[in-house]
Amino acid sequence: MTPDLFAPLALGPLTLPHRIAMAPMTRARSTQPGNLPNEMMAAYYAQRAGAALIVSEATQISPQGQGYSFTPGIHTEEQVQGWRLVTRAVHRAGGRIVLQLWHVGRMSHPVFHGGSAPVAPSALAPDAQVWVVGEDGVGRMVDCPVPRALTVDEIQGIVGDFRRAAAHAMRAGFDGVEIHGANGYLVDQFLRTTSNHRDDAYGGSRANRIRFLLEVADAVAAEIGPERVGVRLAPFITARNMDCPDVIPTILSAAGELSRRGIAFLHLAEADWDDAPQVPDDFRAALREAFAGRIMVAGGYDAARAQALLDRGLIDLVAFGRPFIANPDLPDRLKDGLPLSAFDPSALFGGTERGYSDYPAAARA
Repeated sequence: MTPDLFAPLALGPLTLPHRIAMAPMTRARSTQPGNLPNEMMAAYYAQRAGAALIVSEATQISPQGQGYSFTPGIHTEEQVQGWRLVTRAVHRAGGRIVLQLWHVGRMSHPVFHGGSAPVAPSALAPDAQVWVVGEDGVGRMVDCPVPRALTVDEIQGIVGDFRRAAAHAMRAGFDGVEIHGANGYLVDQFLRTTSNHRDDAYGGSRANRIRFLLEVADAVAAEIGPERVGVRLAPFITARNMDCPDVIPTILSAAGELSRRGIAFLHLAEADWDDAPQVPDDFRAALREAFAGRIMVAGGYDAARAQALLDRGLIDLVAFGRPFIANPDLPDRLKDGLPLSAFDPSALFGGTERGYSDYPAAARA
């Protein structure tokens, strides 16, 4: 018997009431200065506590890990206290929430680093832009410069930053963490031959290119337990100069290693534009064989498409991103077949409650 989208699911120590998760979405509402989570963010997440699992917005593990304005951190005591507002609100509303741990690597700008270049596995520009708020208070997309290649000692320091961030997340009341290894950020940059030209233990062979991911996973799991750890990966997303011809076997190799470590879940970020390439069934089957934990997917799904993959045993959870913005009660709307509201794209990044926590739940007779 195949699981229904609305059937419960065990995920490590958590019991999820259904299979509809909330995907991580950058909204840039943290309090300045300090990139502090706040009451407005707590209200936003609590409104969406009906998700089976909330994966928080990407959260930088250190000042070096920041690449966009107003994104929250998890590296100061004030940030930990700010996140406690969020986790308490979500738990009071009956929800479950994990913190996405983030280091952007080369997806950044010197404005965040005292004028210094961002860091990366290799000194290769991403041909991409990040959102930066200027002194006039206006946010603009600006080009990412050529980054500086990390030393081995610096790499080990970043592994330590991930460990500390995981410890801070648990002190802040999160139910677990997700390591952001997708979408062209630092972990993903190590995985791909297009962004990693190193000739030391962190570059070249597949084993070397997955080394950083595994060291981060080991450090985080040692700190909080592998049953509370997930990893997000993006095998078929090629933007930001990330079109690596060896990425699929590399990710399958990493999945096998993460499975042996008892990591709780993998979260696949899939392309979500209208004519995006579909993930091949043979990859989904190979991933299921390689990884014994739960598999979550995100990227332009609807209930029918998610149920079809559940029916075939290829996934366990589906995460929705943008539909959760204007539909805080999304799981109930999907279950009852209610229409979905559209979100205001002009209010995605930065701002106030408008276009953030002011979307109502569906009216019911």
